Amino acid sequence: MLLQELSDIFGADGPLARAVPGYRPRKAQLELAQAIEETLSNHATLIAEAGTGTGKTWAYLVPAFLSGGKVLVSTGTRTLQDQLFRRDLPRLRNALALPITVALLKGRGNYVCHYHLDRLSGDERALKSRSEMGQLRQIQVFAQQSKTGDRSDLPAVPEDADIWNRVSSTRENCLGQECPFVRDCFVLKARRQAQDADLVVVNHALFMADLALREEGITDLLPAVDMVVFDEAHQLPDIATRFLGSSVSSHQLLDLARATEAAGLAYARESTNWSEAGKRIEQAARNLRLVAAPIEKLPGRKATFQAIPNPEEFDAALEELLGVLDHSIKLLGVVSEKHPDLAAVSKTSLDLRSRLYQWTQPDRQGHNALQPAVADAQAEHSNDNPDAGAAVRWVEHSLHHMRLHSAPLSVAKIFSRYRNQEQAWILTSATLSVRGDFGHFMRQLGLWDAQTLSWESPFDYGTQGVLYVPKTLPLPNDRYFNERFVDALMPLIKVSAGGVLVLCTTLRAVDTIAELLQERFEDEDIERLLLRQGESSRGALLERFRAGSNAVLVGSASFWEGIDVPGDALTLVAIDKLPFAPPDDPVLEARLNLCRNQGGNPFMEYQLPEAAIALKQGAGRLIRSEQDWGVLMVGDTRMIDKPYGRLLWRGLPPFARTRESGQAVEFLVNRHAAG
Repeated sequence: MLLQELSDIFGADGPLARAVPGYRPRKAQLELAQAIEETLSNHATLIAEAGTGTGKTWAYLVPAFLSGGKVLVSTGTRTLQDQLFRRDLPRLRNALALPITVALLKGRGNYVCHYHLDRLSGDERALKSRSEMGQLRQIQVFAQQSKTGDRSDLPAVPEDADIWNRVSSTRENCLGQECPFVRDCFVLKARRQAQDADLVVVNHALFMADLALREEGITDLLPAVDMVVFDEAHQLPDIATRFLGSSVSSHQLLDLARATEAAGLAYARESTNWSEAGKRIEQAARNLRLVAAPIEKLPGRKATFQAIPNPEEFDAALEELLGVLDHSIKLLGVVSEKHPDLAAVSKTSLDLRSRLYQWTQPDRQGHNALQPAVADAQAEHSNDNPDAGAAVRWVEHSLHHMRLHSAPLSVAKIFSRYRNQEQAWILTSATLSVRGDFGHFMRQLGLWDAQTLSWESPFDYGTQGVLYVPKTLPLPNDRYFNERFVDALMPLIKVSAGGVLVLCTTLRAVDTIAELLQERFEDEDIERLLLRQGESSRGALLERFRAGSNAVLVGSASFWEGIDVPGDALTLVAIDKLPFAPPDDPVLEARLNLCRNQGGNPFMEYQLPEAAIALKQGAGRLIRSEQDWGVLMVGDTRMIDKPYGRLLWRGLPPFARTRESGQAVEFLVNRHAAG
């Protein structure tokens, strides 16, 4: 492909300009496309930070279309995945008049499973409410009429409805070629289409699930490709950590107990007392959860393997559970060939038992039955801390569940060795560097030989927005901080004609700040729709927020990114505190300790870069187009008063800045009046 071709395509009278109303050539977009084309021809890796408004989606799709090779595009969210597949790809294909075939591939949990739907349809008792009966009927009709079986194609049943878990399959309970509905299987159809397509759209979760399976020697999930594009690449380190670790929950164990009893009674009634077998698993799981109860009083309701308050009692209960699972696995092994359901339960039992046992290693003396020599050497060099090796283990306990987690301290080696030398990798996002330094992101993913490039947003932030850090606020650890934060926010809300997004760093702050705002709205007779995270699904809240035009939405982590509300529907974004990760996160704690033990500075090398990228994401919600305007209020005075604060505010878009409430209010009033 010639670079000249790209400049023609992105030019003022090129095919994109002819096909898209209001299209304008953007220098940064063309340069990004040219850099991607070069990376493709060199089979290299490019990390490209492109500010909001650069047009990075078409900048990577055009070279992908022209490459003639097979391309995989991985997105951070299913929402963006659907948008690419349903809107961006068809528009570009039409504009360039190229016969490119595209496919959408999601994790198997997104597709209706005919077998599990059939089983649920025949068991009315498994339905938990009258509304679930209605949802089941809708899913039954959908499964007969749909070509995809993708749950996002049935908006009448919410994507987070619990019933979806019972009408989709998992890797453990999928019957594979033994399934009586194998010819109609939506998952297999989607995978076949992905194998045949020129361009396949996946999400990071599926990509990482594939990577994790390849670590186990399973390679049939994603097709082989010439080019991989990671959009919203800033999410990769966290998603990789989650998928390259493992977890076992009390819910999974109780589901296994029920499934063991049901399959045994249905297909091997005579071979043993299946009700008793199921009950033993249930009792052992409940006992472990009971023994773990002291963890609920700890910060974040979490405890690392080494910090469990009653380790001997906990280990004994876990040993008992492993023994019960061993007994059940033997019973199932004798009869598993009698019916696919028995085989599936047997597979699930083996998988959960394996994960639980792996979680126990190395033991409290540092000996690892899975890798004796390696683990013992590690324990010798880790100040008697077995977790200083490759993974961190912890238990999470709450009112309704208990989970045992394990996660790698670093995903760099596994992630970087996954790249085939013949492939080109493009990693792009608006937030990958800290003031132009990509070191933190590169270290996390082990991409040492990558080229790094950065393009500023084309927006005029100095005119379009104001960064306001009130000088009157106390430090975030002050007991009255939330009240004072709301005091500072109220004058801006009163004059803000558009919507207001309040981003909090904790769920507790979401509730407190939402309640304080509600009180103030009632006291001052302010008629504004107040929405808070948790009262309905994220998608439903965003829909109401956009429709409300001057609504106030208070949210936490999941609202800091992936929200696109252009125009007057959002004119004020308020962030309560700098987004430093909570100290009760066991993975973060272990990584900080490792950095400290290696003579590093965990705050400067890890916590500050993470906070800077998260802050940039939150700030990025405000200005989404050339016409947008508004105020970004940050209630954390450390951003100005602490030496490290400069790194944070200089990493934000170049807004006009003020510490005076009056100037922020005046900006909102004047911009609204200017219309």
